[in-house]
Amino acid sequence: MNTLKSLIVIAGLAVCSLASFAQDKKMPPVDPSPMDMAYYPVMFPYVCKVKGEPGALVARAIFSRPQKKGRPIFGNLVEYGKIWRLGANEATELEFFRPVTVGGKTIPKGRYTLYAIPSETKWTVILNKQTDIWGAYKYEPQLDVVRTEVPVNAAPEEIEAFSMVFEKAAGGANLLMGWDKTQVALPIRWADSKAVASAGSKSKAK
Repeated sequence: MNTLKSLIVIAGLAVCSLASFAQDKKMPPVDPSPMDMAYYPVMFPYVCKVKGEPGALVARAIFSRPQKKGRPIFGNLVEYGKIWRLGANEATELEFFRPVTVGGKTIPKGRYTLYAIPSETKWTVILNKQTDIWGAYKYEPQLDVVRTEVPVNAAPEEIEAFSMVFEKAAGGANLLMGWDKTQVALPIRWADSKAVASAGSKSKAK
């Protein structure tokens, strides 16, 4: 009985201690590179879920938005020829809710990490199987799903915060990515799941 009473007292003290910690714990400061989401269809939760317009969720990007703050970005803060997380903090993630085609390769629906290797004239954009990654410090190239090169374009105006948005394109969408005076577009095309299955059956038959 004494042992039971002791355990009850200890448990009570632990609960009180946790409650006290919760009360004293301050919320973390606002992150200088806030996290954001880009949807296709654009603004899907509001347009389709709230307003009730027709549309099925196809893709979603989750990324952090570092600020330029007067700094030179590409070739300086973001080094040419080196793997980049496409933002700040956690590496950017891209989720597909149906099969798509990127760089001529069919990508199954699922969640992927999105990286880039920038240069002055083009970016090598990479989809990688490993997710929930901080930065690009643990990037594992053997887990790449696809690599594709996209040309660099001048942004219509200087972009203060790293930004991503989907735009409608023939047969799919483009994921626009821009910062400072630089912008690129990653073509994403909708894969016909029936055609993919049929092609797979034919290749097996051969």
